[in-house]
Amino acid sequence: MPTAQDLKSRRASAVANGVATRGIYAARAENAELWDVDGKRYIDFAAGIAVNNTGHRHPRLMEAVAEQAQAFTHTCFHVAPYEGYLRLAERLNAATPGDFDKKSMLVTTGAEAVENAVKMARAHTGRSGVIAFSGAFHGRTLMGMALCGKVAPYKKAFGAMPPEVCHATFPNAYHGVTPQQSLAQLDQLFRSTIDPDRVAAIIIEPVQGEGGFNIAPPDFLRALRRICDDHGIVLIADEVQAGMARTGKLFAFEHAGVAADLVTMAKGLAGGFPLSAVTGRADIVDAAPVGGIGGTYAGNPLAVAAANAVLDVIADENLCARADEIGDRITARLTALADRQGMEPIGDVRGLGAMIAFELVTDRDSRAPDAALTQAIVAEAEQRGLILLPCGTRGNVIRLLPPLTTPMDQVDEALDIIEASVEAAIARTAQAA
Repeated sequence: MPTAQDLKSRRASAVANGVATRGIYAARAENAELWDVDGKRYIDFAAGIAVNNTGHRHPRLMEAVAEQAQAFTHTCFHVAPYEGYLRLAERLNAATPGDFDKKSMLVTTGAEAVENAVKMARAHTGRSGVIAFSGAFHGRTLMGMALCGKVAPYKKAFGAMPPEVCHATFPNAYHGVTPQQSLAQLDQLFRSTIDPDRVAAIIIEPVQGEGGFNIAPPDFLRALRRICDDHGIVLIADEVQAGMARTGKLFAFEHAGVAADLVTMAKGLAGGFPLSAVTGRADIVDAAPVGGIGGTYAGNPLAVAAANAVLDVIADENLCARADEIGDRITARLTALADRQGMEPIGDVRGLGAMIAFELVTDRDSRAPDAALTQAIVAEAEQRGLILLPCGTRGNVIRLLPPLTTPMDQVDEALDIIEASVEAAIARTAQAA
């Protein structure tokens, strides 16, 4: 087997530079553990960016995919539809929030789901405007980029964005942006930039992923629901990262007690197989003309089989409650660490369920970002055998996304590594100063 150094050299020669990668080259993985080509073991607190909520290679997923592979691997749903797609659509219609008739469509990536949700909203309303939020991440396609509320690296160097996409400020308690201020800015947007009668959709992540694990307050989501109802705007919940039991509910919007008109999901939906979905009000989903939505690989049979198994595992293993249990353990430990003397660079600990993050600052008064310390902690943890991911519009947040099936002793082992990594990185920074 080639070494990691061999693969790094080959990657530099063969793969586009714009495809960002880490230095860990995977050889095998099981549940919350991953081994690289050099034999080094890691605890995986990235989970493929919230994809492996059910862990790497959950036996029930593997069994379901193997069984489907014996029947067929691809027909294209447009050409020869299959029962697994129908069953998954029925289950998503029943599982998403909202007491109204629903329909679903399956595609492949989160960005595709977002694109199709926007298309449905535009077809349904006859309008073209879309409002997203600062710090948002909705994908790397052209519309996805336009909706993103972070320039580098997602919009940088890619030219003009699609028109009639506006951004309002996302609430951020740690940085003093209240829900009332965000709503006031949205109102100002309607008065100065875009007539609400031209807005087809408002799209929001109930917990921002790339933006820094910022949580939309329940009152804010309820207010958006009222605004959309008042103006005939479609409310889209982007649950791509926060969905599938990650926050202690199957969908994070459930914490607010209101339903979006359309829900986009991907990542954890199929436990490592490429699949995404749009589920929502039947009249909105059906607004697109026949043939106007879909795709050759949309709803791949192997991924659909995996997704049906994922829903079974979430229910049978009570992963929503497990997310809360893991999240409580992590939050308590990080909060205690932040309260210790010398840990002032940990400015904030926040999260919902097992979607937890901590923000690094130069000092707690100014709350200025410390992206360098953030990267140092991530690198230190990697050296010690733990995979972490940074995020945030200022690059100073570390997000924790353990599989919801992680054994608690491995959660504790990972927290030991985080504590040691934070201590080492802060000490090294102090020495350098």
